[in-house]
Amino acid sequence: MSTSEFPVRNNWQIDEITQLFEQPFNDLLFQAQQCHRQNFDANEVQVSTLLNIKTGACPEDCSYCSQSVRYDSGLEREKLMDVDAVVAAARQAQADGASRFCMGAAWRSPRDRDLDVVVKMVEEVAALGMETCVTAGMLTDRQAERLERAGLDYYNHNLDTSPEFYGEVITTRTYEDRLETLGHARDAGLKVCSGGILGMGEARKDRAGLLAQLANLPQHPQSVPINMLVPVAGTPLGDADPLDPLEFVRTVAVARIMMPKAYVRLSAGRESMSDELQSLCFLAGANSIFYGDKLLTTANASADHDQELFRRLGIRPSQVAEGKVALTA
Repeated sequence: MSTSEFPVRNNWQIDEITQLFEQPFNDLLFQAQQCHRQNFDANEVQVSTLLNIKTGACPEDCSYCSQSVRYDSGLEREKLMDVDAVVAAARQAQADGASRFCMGAAWRSPRDRDLDVVVKMVEEVAALGMETCVTAGMLTDRQAERLERAGLDYYNHNLDTSPEFYGEVITTRTYEDRLETLGHARDAGLKVCSGGILGMGEARKDRAGLLAQLANLPQHPQSVPINMLVPVAGTPLGDADPLDPLEFVRTVAVARIMMPKAYVRLSAGRESMSDELQSLCFLAGANSIFYGDKLLTTANASADHDQELFRRLGIRPSQVAEGKVALTA
């Protein structure tokens, strides 16, 4: 591939992706950084905050998830938060420098009466001038349309891994179910946030397969969260072996090249990453992070630490699209 042009493509083949992964590390990062600079300010990072608005009691069997009712992870169930508490959390996130507020609920799929409350949350958070994102499981086409009318910007629904490895991680929801929900969100006019989790025991070919699925969607996801597994005691992946950190960086770089205009987000697992590893990820084209001390149920790097790292690297939080402006950190 020429390093001077990085077209938006939806016809990636696994052998092409494997060749990207297998480049010398410096060559891959150089290529990814060129791609990044052609499409973004290399010293800006979009900042999001994720709030768990409903915790636990999920009927799914995702092997990594502490919120599954099937595993004894010690997590206490919590009912759906009230709207005022969510808006207060969004205000604080905005004051801390976040430009996007993401609301996550542990549902297989939301009931309409629960969606009524989520719609109100979206309306009030959007009124603050923040971008809004929701992750709440599988959606019908009608539910996606309701969220779009409420002013939702993004719907998150991760593919997690490749189709081939997926059955090793989840059995209660099919890969096709996930693709269908992404289609409903896209057809409703919502921006799509979709990525995966690395370090679940998958092979490199599965990381390539995940990126192929994302990049070969009818439209690339506007946000691509790349998660490092956070092993949770009591879940089937609680004792998973850690992924080689440089393989994580390679995956970020390949995602950047394959989806040149997407925001590639460092998501779960940052709390255990060194500053040097995160810096390599930014060099590889990551330009979004989750901000705040907690991601759903797992720890995250603190906002103060992130601000200090940004200062050391000369990185600044980016402004939001469509005229919404984030407060600077």
